[in-house]
Amino acid sequence: MKTCVIQMNSTGDKSANLEQARRLIEEAVAQERPDWIGLPEVFDFLGGSRAEKFAAAEILRRGPAYDLCAELAAKHGVFLHAGSLLEKNADDERLSNTTVVFDRLGREIALYRKIHMFDVMTPDGAAYRESATFRPGDEVVTYQAEGVTFGCAICYDIRFPALFQALGGRGAQAIVLPSAFTLQTGKDHWEVLCRARAIETQCYFLAPAQVGAHTASGETRLTYGHSLICDPWGHKIAMASDAPGYAAARLDPALIARVRAAIPVAAQRRDTFV
Repeated sequence: MKTCVIQMNSTGDKSANLEQARRLIEEAVAQERPDWIGLPEVFDFLGGSRAEKFAAAEILRRGPAYDLCAELAAKHGVFLHAGSLLEKNADDERLSNTTVVFDRLGREIALYRKIHMFDVMTPDGAAYRESATFRPGDEVVTYQAEGVTFGCAICYDIRFPALFQALGGRGAQAIVLPSAFTLQTGKDHWEVLCRARAIETQCYFLAPAQVGAHTASGETRLTYGHSLICDPWGHKIAMASDAPGYAAARLDPALIARVRAAIPVAAQRRDTFV
């Protein structure tokens, strides 16, 4: 299976973001002919105020971001892991940060809502409180794509290894982490965390990311980019440059089997620790 991770510079202009996603997907299809494509976190809208986020959010299955991804998956005959989009919840004052996955016919086959909320103070003094706008999900999600089991996670989830162990326990062979990592944390933690999650789960790790500047409540913020694909040995086998674009690599199930046979950590794990 040939995979392609898309790197975007989304902003608070939803129409422009959707056009950017369309253009990059169509370029990737023309140049790489992938079977599977992944978009970054909040590809439809990044930044803005709380009110602007709510205005841009969609009721699930009833908005232009969802429709675009279903359309492009069917048009190009690819699996499309639609990063994440802003989902409006009728029964809550908060949004969900939601991944939707489409098959080659444009049919929805998986839905994941980000579990871990990014409530931190970064080294440059910027405060992030994702839980003020988003409510956490509570389901571990995998899906099948032509014999490969994919696991779902989003951005800050990467710092919580138990989620990835749970995905491995459900048979994941590839894990997808759409992200909008900050520049401050990304430069020190992004690649090492991606490679660590690949090594410990013995999975391919696919991480499409946001890159560049956006404005959040009047403040300019920077995302790190460096979208990448790691193999189950932890080797980085593809990476995007410091601009919108994409990176592609093939998944080899035989390599997963060899790595797991050489170091059989799943069979040796002892769940005796509190």
